[in-house]
Amino acid sequence: MSQIRNQQILITGAARGIGRLVAKGLAAQGGKIIAWDIDRERLNALVDELRDSGATATGYTVDLSQKDEIERLAQQTSAEQGGVNIIINNAGIVSGKRFLELSDDDIERTIKINTLAPIWVTRAFLPQMLERDQGHIVTIASSAGMVGISKLVDYCTSKWGALGFAESLRAELSDLAPALETTVVCPYFIDTGMFDGAKTRFPRLLPILKEQVVADNVIQAIARNRARVHLPALVNFIPAARILPTIALDGMMSFLGVNVSMDHFHGR
Repeated sequence: MSQIRNQQILITGAARGIGRLVAKGLAAQGGKIIAWDIDRERLNALVDELRDSGATATGYTVDLSQKDEIERLAQQTSAEQGGVNIIINNAGIVSGKRFLELSDDDIERTIKINTLAPIWVTRAFLPQMLERDQGHIVTIASSAGMVGISKLVDYCTSKWGALGFAESLRAELSDLAPALETTVVCPYFIDTGMFDGAKTRFPRLLPILKEQVVADNVIQAIARNRARVHLPALVNFIPAARILPTIALDGMMSFLGVNVSMDHFHGR
């Protein structure tokens, strides 16, 4: 099991949603929280709340779409905090538009934050983890990284990239540094506000997930060194479903209402 108490835990997108709840949960278990977010006001509120509860917490403002900012802040974080033991690549954005309605900036920003930021953050801190032969890297991907969804072309693309990064990194580290742990989390839509308006046809099979439930599963996965987490349970069947002929897979996704789930999306 991964130790949490007294570990330096970096969480991106920590100021709201899953990031905030994971930060609070890990802080309650004695983790030392290093929170990264672009929203300075919410970030400061989180750090104050954690400190008021007796936890150790520090916040850094960063735009994760900017590689130079990530590299600079990684150096600053290492110098001021003495390194990082656990990374939780949580930050993410969604546009929720049809492909041709997306601007070039929409597409680039989604890829930069959802795919490239986890790569740059991990790349910045991995050498020190290898040197200590200890660490845990968590990537919050998505079930949208396992199957294509209408009005989520850029998002699915970015999360397929994040999932591919996490999977291949795990394979590489299993040989290079087996003491390092990795976890990739693939949830369905979560009620954080990021997917406000998204619908599900069968709430019992594909519920809109409660953010606290997802956060609790992330924390549990870290503690138990789970390599992969799918939420809800039906998501576990997606890899097997991909052996179906394309027409059958598409028909199943249509029956489940996946490709109309974003029809009433409006986001935060």
